[in-house]
Amino acid sequence: MIAPEGPIACFGEIVLRVSVPHGELPLQSARFDAYVGGAEANVAVALAALGRLTTMISAVPEGPIGDGVLGELRRHGVDVAPVLRPAGRMGLYYHLPGGAMRPAEVVYDRAASAFAEIRSESWDWDALLAGVGWLHLSGVTPALGPAGAAAALEAATRARVAGIGVSFDGNWRGRLWERWQPDPASILKPIVAQATLLFGNHRDAALLLGRDFSGEGADRRREAALALLDAFPSLTHVASTAREIVAPDTHRIAARIDTRDDSGATEPTPIAPVIDRVGTGDAFAAGVLDGLWSGKTLTDAARHGLALAALKHGLRGDFAPFSRAAVEQASFGTQDIAR
Repeated sequence: MIAPEGPIACFGEIVLRVSVPHGELPLQSARFDAYVGGAEANVAVALAALGRLTTMISAVPEGPIGDGVLGELRRHGVDVAPVLRPAGRMGLYYHLPGGAMRPAEVVYDRAASAFAEIRSESWDWDALLAGVGWLHLSGVTPALGPAGAAAALEAATRARVAGIGVSFDGNWRGRLWERWQPDPASILKPIVAQATLLFGNHRDAALLLGRDFSGEGADRRREAALALLDAFPSLTHVASTAREIVAPDTHRIAARIDTRDDSGATEPTPIAPVIDRVGTGDAFAAGVLDGLWSGKTLTDAARHGLALAALKHGLRGDFAPFSRAAVEQASFGTQDIAR
């Protein structure tokens, strides 16, 4: 895959993550931990840390909270000049870490946020995509509502017409979709039809194509990827992970990238301890994109994405601001202190 000549633009909502401290129930103590995040912003930060030029297309409310959010993205090297500053509120979500006999949970508070309220025709795509080399977006934006769905489709369509590569991460968010759309596939398929690279597994394929896939493991993921590549001619690559939860703080993850004529995959890799799972899929997406643009083989690009995702599992917050050297030196074996 040819590296983009211009910056990578990421389009989506920047949010505040409000986390309950680990080992506590909500309001058990008088504090929350706050982080800046959002699927597309996470990718922008990770790519910037790897040395890629990135720019964020979004909207955050005017005022000190929005100022602080943009300052955090700037600190990580992301260009935020295109971000709109309307009146309104910041979208956020509550992260409730799991514990013994209970899973982690996400509670959204994103309705009527400044980003969600922007009408699709308010985005000036001629200006926003001028000079851009690649566009990344995800299924979170269309899941927010009709305006987000229309804007995501317009962005992807305009990018493809302009010859700009498009990556799309399925990022299924059932709690957002159920608020307004009983048939998410009807919204997602026209967007995926504009994409060059899709991040999605056999479950995403089942949603988009309306059928299940037989078999197990790698064979099923290959079958699903080929079905997606056949259904969407613009796609050249499908990247995915498979996660096995061995214990709350121990996971095993395998990664793969498929094309019509080839594939590359990693062995299932143990990741422990799992400190924070949020944002790991976005880290994987950034690592795969960077790996393919660097000329790596499919297997090495999948391993590059898995390495960045693995590093993110050990860091609190949504972002994965790891340098290229840190990713290249990531070790999946027993580690001692580097002195």
